Amino acid sequence: MTVRTRFAPSPTGFLHIGGARTALFNQLFARRHGGAYLLRIEDTDKARSTQAAVEQILESLAWLGLSPDEPPVFQSTREARHAEVARELLAQGKAYRAYETPEELVAMRERAMAEKRPPRYEGVWRDREPGPEQEGQPFAIRLRAPRPEEGTGETVVEDLVQGTVRVANTELDDMIILRSDGTPTYLHAVVVDDHDMAITHVVRGDDHLTNTFRQCMVYDAMGWHRPRFAHIPLIHGADGAKLSKRHGAVSVLDLREQGMLPDAVCNYLLRLGWGHGDEEIISRERAEKIFDIADVGRAASRMDYTKLAHVNGVYLRQANPEALLPEVLRRLTAAGEGFGTDKIAKLKLLLPALQERAKSLAELADSAAFVVADGAPELDEKAAAVLTPEAKGRLEDLAQFLSGAPWERADLEQWLRDYADVKQVKLKEIAQPLRVALTGSTMSPPIDLTLFALGRDEALARMLTAAGDDLPPPI
Repeated sequence: MTVRTRFAPSPTGFLHIGGARTALFNQLFARRHGGAYLLRIEDTDKARSTQAAVEQILESLAWLGLSPDEPPVFQSTREARHAEVARELLAQGKAYRAYETPEELVAMRERAMAEKRPPRYEGVWRDREPGPEQEGQPFAIRLRAPRPEEGTGETVVEDLVQGTVRVANTELDDMIILRSDGTPTYLHAVVVDDHDMAITHVVRGDDHLTNTFRQCMVYDAMGWHRPRFAHIPLIHGADGAKLSKRHGAVSVLDLREQGMLPDAVCNYLLRLGWGHGDEEIISRERAEKIFDIADVGRAASRMDYTKLAHVNGVYLRQANPEALLPEVLRRLTAAGEGFGTDKIAKLKLLLPALQERAKSLAELADSAAFVVADGAPELDEKAAAVLTPEAKGRLEDLAQFLSGAPWERADLEQWLRDYADVKQVKLKEIAQPLRVALTGSTMSPPIDLTLFALGRDEALARMLTAAGDDLPPPI
């Protein structure tokens, strides 16, 4: 058997973090077993489905490295097939025509609620033949649910995550599989699509677990082999409530805009409800080798944005600076920064050091802004407090001293030490005002590297500006 999994989002909005994790688990399970991972866009809700949402889902999956192994299937293109199966069940006597009007169905529901019964279909047309008055009237096709008196007291699903799950067949009513307007219902269409796509394992959120028993009715009625089911717990916010915007970013593209790396996001989502010993940082290649659906826990996971940022920081530090440079430049340009090739060359020198502190691409771009700034950077409040009159005087003196230095990193470090020795001060008393003058912040890459990367003219000009001296830098 070739394992085939699928991710089946509805294009009614953005791709949610929970959906991304479901897609990831489907892909990893297929990879682990040498199978195929597919995508089905469930766009039968014509009122809410949009092309923009389809494009956003495809873009999100591509960014995460979760594009399917085969072209996507669009459920809306398969309505004729869904109807064909419904009519086949009707012809076999496993389904029947139901002629209730919408008003009659509403009355049935209200009667059940008044009698404190679950609002289920009462089987009015299950064993009833239509009369002349039904001639030419619209009808829905309902599937015959198993009845206890027919020797089938319960439906059992052996779930790969939830274990053995049972439901009494008295809880299942005769569901509609084809509406009176000829359109299929979701629960019916999903089964037909999964069968025709040869899906062997359905990995999805546990909010679909109750649907599974109704879907099994279609599999069993058609004599089709059921796929194996794996219902994974949902992702909640830190407060245990359903994840929403009030908790933070909930869409994949929100995370991208915040500067998360796709591999870091996938690593974090992988560990959200699944574990492999104490391993926290797990590459995609390793995940494909060790992922086991049996290791998924049954409890809901809680989104921890602080931990996501930590994982992202690990991936940032490991990343090739050349690979990060285009995105940093894009963010700087979007922020209104203008720069030429000389500034880009300086940024390349400093980027490896800047990566060490950043936890997101947004932070990385912010920390790099001083490199491409025209003239002295703006000071934040904490940095401005460092530039006391004494510090300004020392900066002016230091600028004069460094003007004669060979502008190589190793030389600059030694010249700073020599200056501290001559002035009989600690190196940090020099370095902090210098750092503020060069970068506008109290945190920066190593100061000798920063001096070297900015270049003699730019570094000395910033020092004199911070010292309050508008004269050109000494020659």
